Amino acid sequence: MSINYSRRRVLLHWLSAVIILWALASGFYVAFNPVSASTQQWVGSFNVSLTTLFIPFFVWRTWLFVCEREPQGTALSLNKRLALAVHALIYLVIGVVLVTGVLMMKSAISVFGLVRFPQPLADPALIELANTIHALSCMVLSMLVALHLCAVLWHEFSGRRVVRRMSFAKPAVTLTRAQS
Repeated sequence: MSINYSRRRVLLHWLSAVIILWALASGFYVAFNPVSASTQQWVGSFNVSLTTLFIPFFVWRTWLFVCEREPQGTALSLNKRLALAVHALIYLVIGVVLVTGVLMMKSAISVFGLVRFPQPLADPALIELANTIHALSCMVLSMLVALHLCAVLWHEFSGRRVVRRMSFAKPAVTLTRAQS
């Protein structure tokens, strides 16, 4: 039996997906393509603001991931344990990306010019270390997102409707032979 996700988990999943895909794609784009200084500054500023706002939603989503589990005593198959481990790794890596993203800031953190948080680190060596870990964890997260998308496609083409379960659509009603 597969679980249906709560509306809040579905909402947080798609919010996370949009923000993470945007931040990864735009961040890699400006890092590996010749862009103007103004474009680089705009993307950097926008991504810092967006991902700073995302942090509390990610904390909430992580809490739901930990708390909304299958009932105690339910034996998990090897495939379900593997999927759970990969999802836990995705959450861990997102956490590392977010924390190092904050720690690598070389100035105060401005959230869309409305709120400012002080620069967390002053030591240039620690800021550079956070920057390096951030870049590496973004690469790892990109690979995990690609793996996740491949798994979704594999499940969909195998007849397991994971996209339907992670949507706001009502789950399809399955009739038993006695009902049909």
